[in-house]
Amino acid sequence: MIDMQPRLEGPTLLLRPLQPADRTALWEVSRDPLIWAQHPNPERATPEGFAAFFDAALDSGGALAVVERASGRIIGTSRYYDWDPEESGIAIGYTFLARDHWGGAANGEMKRLMLDHALQVVRTVWFHVATTNLRSRRAMEKIGARLSHQGPRPAGGIIVDFCYYRIDR
Repeated sequence: MIDMQPRLEGPTLLLRPLQPADRTALWEVSRDPLIWAQHPNPERATPEGFAAFFDAALDSGGALAVVERASGRIIGTSRYYDWDPEESGIAIGYTFLARDHWGGAANGEMKRLMLDHALQVVRTVWFHVATTNLRSRRAMEKIGARLSHQGPRPAGGIIVDFCYYRIDR
């Protein structure tokens, strides 16, 4: 069994279980519409869209707050989901970071912490990235994920064409 909400520490980031008290701090990050410009659900930059996202994150049992250790500021979130013990796989996604952490080491550090944790238990970690989200697709390549296939997947009540990336133990 995998711990879906571990506490993971890296050189500059702390990942910890997302809590109801994190709502305001994470909203301050999510309200930036540029974060969602290539995403299939840009409504997450609105109060209503963010509320639905945040509530689903809490309900998922796999959501993590991403905290900048130096400042204690929440800079984003990510989530474990679709755990499949029979196939020995799990997905990482629903990830976003504050724009002041784009292009640096934060995404790689966050994903490495999550991957190292998951790959102790599962053989395969999956990432579902909308085909139109070129920024996230490049980020997948930077962390060594391989494109497995493309296909439709439900996302927020709509069907979206996704690229399925994977990293194997």
